[in-house]
Amino acid sequence: MTRPGALVVLEEQAARRPGRRALGVPGGVLRTARPRQWIKNVLVAAAPAAAGQLDSPHTLRQLALVFALFTAAASAVYLVNDARDAVADRAHPQKCHRPVATGQVPVPVAYAVGGLLALLAPLGAALTCNAMTATLLTGYVAMQLAYCVKLKHVLVVDLVVVTAGFLMRAMIGGVALAIPLSRWFLITAGFGALFMVAAKRYSEAVQMEGRGGATRALLDAYTTGYLRFVWQLAAGVAVLAYCMWALESGGMAGGSLLPWRQLSMVPFIGGILRYAVFADRGSAGAPEDVVLHDRALVVIGLVWIALYGLAVADL
Repeated sequence: MTRPGALVVLEEQAARRPGRRALGVPGGVLRTARPRQWIKNVLVAAAPAAAGQLDSPHTLRQLALVFALFTAAASAVYLVNDARDAVADRAHPQKCHRPVATGQVPVPVAYAVGGLLALLAPLGAALTCNAMTATLLTGYVAMQLAYCVKLKHVLVVDLVVVTAGFLMRAMIGGVALAIPLSRWFLITAGFGALFMVAAKRYSEAVQMEGRGGATRALLDAYTTGYLRFVWQLAAGVAVLAYCMWALESGGMAGGSLLPWRQLSMVPFIGGILRYAVFADRGSAGAPEDVVLHDRALVVIGLVWIALYGLAVADL
């Protein structure tokens, strides 16, 4: 059967790109694993950092291992997703440049590497961490693969699954180190993630409004009003939960000069309000891009880290 003309053109264009041709299949596999997205996996340190347990070499080594395992699991999902969506991606103006879509990485290779990583990540967690860590990582992989196959086409469930992925990142470091997780920490992390996920969806919907051909299968099924409601609700719950978390200790701890934990509410709320500016404008894209490219957010984040660090240090 003759291949579509557009596909032939794409393959020829990919073949003429000397840099990508030199990288070959290994380079294409690495690009498909989305190295830029690995920054999200720094969240594995969230629970130990919140508990003030980043002061030992053992903890840091364990977190580095958990980071690597979660990165492998997330990379497996990206590879399988791109293999499944290769045909659709070839017709997309941006996604057509993905290595699997261009043919730099053959679909069977993407499936094979993705499947191997999906098996090795939970196995590695079982051998080097504990059973609960392996169970959580297995659940993450299973949930995300189900998302690739079916759940990304189900209204609301798609938002919940993506949010749960962020929450699992925030949980797994504490689980691996047997650190009890505060209920307020979990609520803050969960609704904070939902806030950013819904803000991104809302921004995509605003940008695509009136153009047709949404970048996501479900984007046309959501109204901008509904997505605005979701991110506003999530922002409110995240702020309330963080305030409850900060007040959980019941005031100043030990010999602290000031209630640092309670004072950290100010930059936290400021960060939410600043991020909401981008959401309201419809320009809240990938969370890591918003945070790293806005100086005000970076400064607010550093102030929050400083205040929370003082609270943990009990100064």
